[in-house]
Amino acid sequence: MDLVNHLPDRLLFAVPKKGRLYEKCCNLLSGADIQFRRSNRLDIALSTNLPIALIFLPAADIPVFVGEGNCDLGITGLDQIKEADQFNNIESLLDLKFGSCKLQIQVPATGEINESKQLIGKKIVSSFTKLSTDYFKELGDSNPNIRYVGGSVEASCALGVADAIVDLVESGETMKAAGLKAIDTILETSAHLISSKTPKFPDLVKTIRQRIEGVLAAQEYVLCNYNAPKSILSNCLNITPGRRAATVSTLDKHSPEEEDWVAISSMVKRKEIGNVMDELKKQGASDILVLEISNCRV
Repeated sequence: MDLVNHLPDRLLFAVPKKGRLYEKCCNLLSGADIQFRRSNRLDIALSTNLPIALIFLPAADIPVFVGEGNCDLGITGLDQIKEADQFNNIESLLDLKFGSCKLQIQVPATGEINESKQLIGKKIVSSFTKLSTDYFKELGDSNPNIRYVGGSVEASCALGVADAIVDLVESGETMKAAGLKAIDTILETSAHLISSKTPKFPDLVKTIRQRIEGVLAAQEYVLCNYNAPKSILSNCLNITPGRRAATVSTLDKHSPEEEDWVAISSMVKRKEIGNVMDELKKQGASDILVLEISNCRV
């Protein structure tokens, strides 16, 4: 990491070095055309097409490096941002809609504890000690007994270290395998793009945000093109209002009948496109085509 001190003028972008967010982050950077090569032995990679240096860090450290250090941008979970208590120093630019999970209170499935208030005064283990402490203080526990464990948190109850744990739950399989059940949710989290409130490269921060917004929109939407008579135009626009608005244009008049027809192009949510096409057909639209969006700016 000494290489950081010798970098030329580049925006420092902190991203998770491993774990559940790493692969998704790499795909997102590729979609935003941030090209780089990472050596297996280095946690720094220089972009080959932009003045950016990617710094690969543990997700839990990223809020501090963005909030108090020289990193202008970062990607990490909302849970890590709140645990680091850095919202006075950073701005959450985008919810990236991946890495979704829940920070939950878990207890032995065969035990007698079924609600969080029963844990007041009990031993609790977590890697999220601030969020856990804040939660139990709100429940009325003035001095919660929260112990930090960085890994294998789910084993703490079985090994006699804790009466309950606070940990992230994605699918719930690990929780069930450890003989635990969730009794409450402290936080729902996902990956966020964050920036320093005083970035050194504000224009580049804006550019990267716009690129990533475009990648997210391309993942969420498809482009629906179709033709329709002017008489049903309002009905069609109600079905395909677009992300901002639909584009309506006149058709080339190859026959007198086409004078009363228009061509419509609209961004439609990918998960809704099947029903949208059915509704357009019922209304009387024709030549309904769906095109993939590889990238865009929104």
